[in-house]
Amino acid sequence: MNHVSLTRFAWLSIATALVTIGFKLSAYLFTGSVGLLSDALESLVNLVAAIIALVMLTISARPPDEEHAYGHSKAEYFASGAEGTLILVAAVSIVVTAVGRLINPQPLEQVGLGLTVSVIASLINLVTAQVLLRAGRRYNSITLEADAKHLLTDVWTSGGVLVGIGAVVLTGWERLDPIIALLVAVNIIWSGVSLVRRSALGLMDTALPGEDQAAIQQTLERYRQEGVQFHALRTRSAAARRFVSVHVLVPGTWTVHQGHNLLEQIEADLRSQFQHITVFTHLEPLEDTASWQDTTLDRDKIASPSGSNNST
Repeated sequence: MNHVSLTRFAWLSIATALVTIGFKLSAYLFTGSVGLLSDALESLVNLVAAIIALVMLTISARPPDEEHAYGHSKAEYFASGAEGTLILVAAVSIVVTAVGRLINPQPLEQVGLGLTVSVIASLINLVTAQVLLRAGRRYNSITLEADAKHLLTDVWTSGGVLVGIGAVVLTGWERLDPIIALLVAVNIIWSGVSLVRRSALGLMDTALPGEDQAAIQQTLERYRQEGVQFHALRTRSAAARRFVSVHVLVPGTWTVHQGHNLLEQIEADLRSQFQHITVFTHLEPLEDTASWQDTTLDRDKIASPSGSNNST
């Protein structure tokens, strides 16, 4: 399944955001609760984030071209990074509104109707979040996962707001409403920072997770038992796509044909383990000292047999 078909999940997120914005704004207008207003503002962020996700999923689905030889999958990091930033902006607006209401508390109105409307909106978000989360994990899409986790955050914060309003009704302490809104803002900030951090790590070409690297090493170990050696193993991910490069050292007496067949087999084994993986292999002779001096990212100049220096 390619990224083009994933856009249907982004459309689902957009539709959900539009519906929940309507419900939550209605709940705020019914009650005057700043907690419910904060909830509605987060749903507005959900809408903007879903639109960005739709655009980035469409871009990431484009095939490689002359200017983007490795494809466009990193576009997904811009979507999750933008969503994290928008979450932080929403949190700031919630804090400003809540502090004002904390200083000048106001009574809540039509609480029962407002809570009912808000509960319906939260249930819609919960169902959509579960759909997006399963799709994100199945297709290894950081954009869908980010959108799903944001919606789940919205669900839990909505629950906190509802508890706060219920406490106001029971205790009559009107300042509980803005206090709950401030707690919601803290939770939103945590979610936003986490998304921005994950996006930054992806753009910085962070290595694959430990379990993926262990699986790669397990595959290579089978060939080590046959006398083949490896070094300069490097991994990175670009959203759903994984990249692996490794130097393969074999006896210098091997023919080009033998070496090529081995590399093809190694690459095929790795591709059978992971979806959307690109593997680069480099063949070297075991006996050549130069083969053991090129393990750095930018290969150092190596003395050639003739005494001159070469760099590759």
